[in-house]
Amino acid sequence: MSLPAGFTATTDAPLPLHAVRKPEFADWCAAQPAPVQAWLAAQRFDGSAGSVQAWADGEGRVAGAVLGIEDPHDPLAWAHAPRALPAGDWQLDGESDGNARRALQLGWGLGLYRFSRYKQAPVNGSRLVGEFDAETFDLLAACVRVRDLVNTPTEHMGPDELETTARAIAQAHGASIATIAGDDLLVQNYPAIHAVGRASHRAPRIIELRWGDASHPHVVICGKGVCFDTGGLDLKAAAGMRNMKKDMGGAAHALALAELVMARQLPLRITLLVAAVENAVGPNAFRPGEVIATRKGVSVEIDNTDAEGRLVLCDALTHACELQPDLLLDFATLTGAARIALGPDLPALYSNDEALANDWLNAGMQARDPLWRMPLWRPYLRYLTSGIADLANSSNTTMAGSVTAALYLERFVDEGVRWGHVDVYAWNDGDRPGKPAGGEAQGLRAAYAMLKARAAG
Repeated sequence: MSLPAGFTATTDAPLPLHAVRKPEFADWCAAQPAPVQAWLAAQRFDGSAGSVQAWADGEGRVAGAVLGIEDPHDPLAWAHAPRALPAGDWQLDGESDGNARRALQLGWGLGLYRFSRYKQAPVNGSRLVGEFDAETFDLLAACVRVRDLVNTPTEHMGPDELETTARAIAQAHGASIATIAGDDLLVQNYPAIHAVGRASHRAPRIIELRWGDASHPHVVICGKGVCFDTGGLDLKAAAGMRNMKKDMGGAAHALALAELVMARQLPLRITLLVAAVENAVGPNAFRPGEVIATRKGVSVEIDNTDAEGRLVLCDALTHACELQPDLLLDFATLTGAARIALGPDLPALYSNDEALANDWLNAGMQARDPLWRMPLWRPYLRYLTSGIADLANSSNTTMAGSVTAALYLERFVDEGVRWGHVDVYAWNDGDRPGKPAGGEAQGLRAAYAMLKARAAG
């Protein structure tokens, strides 16, 4: 197994890294050599969560360090370590269970991450020493995949580049892949995807990747791939448009989850569908008040061209249901309303299946990758009523924006198909340990844990 930077399996003399919870710190400290006790007391170190303190030997060389940890099974509890510790090779000291060791390894990797495509990341001299878990590194790679895709500006991560990424993943894992792009979307009956993306100089497309044994349960994973969202003719203000390179965050999650399932060889059959467009302004941009067709045959009146993600997803979800999957999942940076309701860290989960929702929520709690379930409150469909079409894509009320967006999507999910939808932010607004500013994977590890448990029976 090839190890990423910041990890090493062998070293001559690793430095001891201690981890303590604040309630146990006094007892732990009392068992340390007197000079260490004196140094920690002088530094007023008390084992508070997120704290680090190193000490030196009699010759001034770094001799050890202690971390304040609140929940050893939470990767983010360890994420402050690699950038706070002095340079050196560090090995966790003392007894720890397997879940804690895996959390340390994942948290260490998340804490080291910096997006470095355009700017060299600061050199970090600390490495973690140990016996490493391959699944943990695959999880780390999936999180890094999401972060890198979302962080890359649209000039270098448009529909073409999303397709190139999907093709590289397919080739690496022996999957098949096909794309329908441009006016062929009309020929092949993906009119909503075409309508949203037609104003861009980059052709809209739907990317379809297939992998797995036909005898295994079939999971379709859909991702909203709006590579940049101006808002269309309902143009966003500058502040709202600034970070819209991240509007393909749903596609990034879908790609990373499919790649993770394939890397771990889960006994599942996967179909990945990414609707990749750029919502641009141009002479042929779709307009407010127009009625557009959809693959399902449902006519949609455009109330707001900035509610475009649900338009590209509705064609993808319709095709997904045609495949008669055992499970249908979608990820989308769909609404600001979800962020108003739950904040930036907590993705909103919607599902038409109680068992699926409970499994996903429980997996999120176990993996320390939480989601929060929101209601498919069907009386709010009245907010999507159109006088001239079957459905409106948005409403003129600010109420229940995330709920109505999910209800819109549900209209394109066939009865009997078990479906889960995640309205995800895919972004960190500021720097925190393990959560650097920029693109972020949210609900991804939970989705993998849920699928792994279901694949196991």
